[in-house]
Amino acid sequence: MALFNVRVYGILLDSNHRVLVTDEFIRGNYFTKFPGGGLEFGEGTRDCLKREFKEEANIEVTVGNHIYTTDFFQISAFNNIDQIISIYYFVSTNEPIHLYTKLKPFDFEPHQIADPKGSSEVFRWIEWNEFSEESVSLPIDKVVVKMLKENSF
Repeated sequence: MALFNVRVYGILLDSNHRVLVTDEFIRGNYFTKFPGGGLEFGEGTRDCLKREFKEEANIEVTVGNHIYTTDFFQISAFNNIDQIISIYYFVSTNEPIHLYTKLKPFDFEPHQIADPKGSSEVFRWIEWNEFSEESVSLPIDKVVVKMLKENSF
């Protein structure tokens, strides 16, 4: 049976005009995407995004304007039965961001990627001038990057 998988992502820009991304190792594959994750039953999209930022990055965010919701068919990168619906918002924080970040893509410690069936993530800032569709891995994220760059938010 086909299912809908709703994902919610946040675009966090810092005061230095950098965009926060997460480099992830999932079941032997590498992805760069925006922070966020899956909507849980009974949860609103904004609450989901707040929870995901707190769980993954220990950052309290304020969810701002809606940017985009998927308007085309996208099958899951992880199975061939889920249709992905992704929702993107701007997020901000009023507190200093104390997040350990990497400088290079996929800069994992060896133990983080030792299990080919496991998963791990590291965060990284990308300078706005260097940020492009090639900066992210997933098709829907690429659409959002293009929108962001064209509108120069």
